[in-house]
Amino acid sequence: MRNPVRSRGGVVRRLFSTFAGGWPGVGLLVMRLVGGAAFVARAVATLHSGPSSDAAPALVAIAAGLLLLAGLWTPIAGSLVAAIGIYCAFTHPGDPLASVLLATIGAALALLGPGAWSIDARLFGWKRIELHERIR
Repeated sequence: MRNPVRSRGGVVRRLFSTFAGGWPGVGLLVMRLVGGAAFVARAVATLHSGPSSDAAPALVAIAAGLLLLAGLWTPIAGSLVAAIGIYCAFTHPGDPLASVLLATIGAALALLGPGAWSIDARLFGWKRIELHERIR
């Protein structure tokens, strides 16, 4: 039986398969930045179009997009982006492809994790502890 991880980031660390660095980490950073910015911009445009019943989903979309931009709680934020994107694809008339694309980016980030350049990596990533030999 495995021992449960008792460190501060133990539970959250299990949500991520890896905090990829190098070129894969750059790819995840670009996905987070583009997906988060597009999601926030779309939600702000929805709010500026006037009062509607889409105000609550737009506010949640702004929060999820900002979390993606920062790389904080990425699995939760990516899942919210995916769910809201699918909701918008089915409820808004017109071309649903932009909503489907943003939902796909959110789902991919929820599954892959935030990458090395994120707040999640700083808070919950693997730590390196160096022990120095004690001099008597």
